Amino acid sequence: MIYLDHAATSWPKPAAVLRAMTDFLQNAGGNPGRSGHRLSIAAARVVYEAREAVAELFNAPDPLRVIFTLNATHAINVALKGLLKPGDHVVTSAIEHNSVMRPLRALECNGVSLTVIPCESDGRIRMSEVGRALRPGTRMAVINHASNVMGAVTPAAEISDAAHRAGALLLLDAAQTAGVFPIDMQSLGIDLLAFTGHKGLQGPPGIGGLVIGERVNTAEMEPMVRGGTGSRSEYEVQPEAFPDKLESGTGNGPGGAGLLAGIRWIMERGIETIRAHETKLTRVLMEGLNGIPGLTIYGPQDAAQRAPIVAFTAQGHRVSDIGLRLDEEYEILCRVGLHCSPAAHRTIGTFPEGTVRLAPGFATTVDEVHAAISAVRRILSRRGSGRNI
Repeated sequence: MIYLDHAATSWPKPAAVLRAMTDFLQNAGGNPGRSGHRLSIAAARVVYEAREAVAELFNAPDPLRVIFTLNATHAINVALKGLLKPGDHVVTSAIEHNSVMRPLRALECNGVSLTVIPCESDGRIRMSEVGRALRPGTRMAVINHASNVMGAVTPAAEISDAAHRAGALLLLDAAQTAGVFPIDMQSLGIDLLAFTGHKGLQGPPGIGGLVIGERVNTAEMEPMVRGGTGSRSEYEVQPEAFPDKLESGTGNGPGGAGLLAGIRWIMERGIETIRAHETKLTRVLMEGLNGIPGLTIYGPQDAAQRAPIVAFTAQGHRVSDIGLRLDEEYEILCRVGLHCSPAAHRTIGTFPEGTVRLAPGFATTVDEVHAAISAVRRILSRRGSGRNI
């Protein structure tokens, strides 16, 4: 079996991640922050070490501003619903995932003003449009770091500069880049970073987070959920201290342990090494697919300008049929359809059917990529001309 669906979730997980989660349940299974006994303290230590690891990986100034959530979608909702009020203006792009678009559309119905920036046909954001969309009083720009459809990487530092000049915050959706690209929150000017643990960070599902930069006034953030935190239990109102203000209820301790192990695994190998290998895989994949008649690849032509994601369509073939044949005939696993990003597919002209998406990861080999290219070539027997858009 060849697994090419790392943009959905990484697999297989490193053995260290599995061991860390088992060890947490066996040896540190207490409720962190809820008791003073040894198991509770051991669990709390693991969770805090995970906060420190996240802060170190993203060069965030304060581990206590690392808020653990279920995933990137949850983190984005915590940021948007915690900071935006009726009358606020928000800027986003036409290639965003529904984890951004759906909460923004709901907030728009409740009085938040929304501007959606048009993008190029390869998914690149037009900086001229960013400048036009931002205005005095804009509260936030919400942008993905890399498209989960075309892999196009956005110029985070340029967008951050433009947003800050307008007095706005930048919320970066790093679902596709955390653990895959070097991300320095301070040098890039990222105010809010949403990430998930189960993709490039090599952790389990059910753990993600929101990293809050120093420009964000945490006193202004409203909790999306209120309840038990283990702190200030004498009060019936939510505590103001972070991270407790935004973390109610028992958290995912085993997930935190797995995330910590995943980040350590990444740091041992080096983020630049991971990026170089996945860029090579992407380049080989694009070059091979581009030579197949009738096939169209979407996104930037330079593999170095994209995440390890290659989406394509083929003239005369339904994407669902291609995906099914890859799975059943060649044991190659990928994802087809709209990838929860209808806005992106409208931008590149593949709505409503979508594309076939092949997404290699660090565990993928060059031989596996060549096998996938050969399988697609055999499936697509019709004549035509391949091209990039």
